[in-house]
Amino acid sequence: MVVFPNAKINIGLNILSKRDDGYHNIESCFYPIPFCDVLEILPSDQLSFTSTGIPIPGNADSNLCLKAYQLLQNDFDIPPVQIHLHKIIPIGAGLGGGSADATFTLKALNQMFKLNLTDDHLEKYASQLGSDCPFFVKNKPVIAKGTGNIFEPIDFNISGMYLQLIYPDLHISTKQAYTGVVPKDNNQNLMADLSKKISDWKTNIKNDFEKSVFDQFQEVEEVKESLYNHGALYASMTGSGSAVFGIFDKEVASLANCAWKGQLP
Repeated sequence: MVVFPNAKINIGLNILSKRDDGYHNIESCFYPIPFCDVLEILPSDQLSFTSTGIPIPGNADSNLCLKAYQLLQNDFDIPPVQIHLHKIIPIGAGLGGGSADATFTLKALNQMFKLNLTDDHLEKYASQLGSDCPFFVKNKPVIAKGTGNIFEPIDFNISGMYLQLIYPDLHISTKQAYTGVVPKDNNQNLMADLSKKISDWKTNIKNDFEKSVFDQFQEVEEVKESLYNHGALYASMTGSGSAVFGIFDKEVASLANCAWKGQLP
């Protein structure tokens, strides 16, 4: 079975407060985009994981795709599989690619072995793999709250708009991104701001990680400025960076370091 785990962007990201467990409460719009990895899962005599494309740091034995398999194996008598991931979505870019890979592994195994798990069941498994993993079960726009693990479905889409995603070839850790960030609950209504014209978002919708990341990595700020200079209605860093996206009302030529561009379905 071959599936295509997709990335997501954050439209707005408010860091509201620090929690007792050391994590932060946030509010953000998670929006899926058709920029995908390629994941193949086949029956096998023994469990294995291999990858091509962008090198994945760390030990392959600890990859989230394997952890997803092991979660299901704990509860179901499923046979070994061979998992191969062709990695296209940049790592450490704020695009959720690793989370998507893990969750699509759960969904593919559910389908392959007819486990009959509902979306609610899949979300519970996915939540054990990472805060934003459950988002990729339904894979539809949401307002994410809590640590990014509580989802409020929204009737919102920017279908037909053109998106250009720029990756400045920087891996920014969450720890680096949080350096200098001061949480603040400003009672901003993100959903109300999203209902405004996209050209108005520049004033109202912010990513609270940007100041910290821009102070450390000026080239990321320059990417955002370049997107506006080329006619973007709205531009923002996604997640904790380093990828930056621009939303356009028409197709434009690719900017430097363009990782993906296209019309949103």
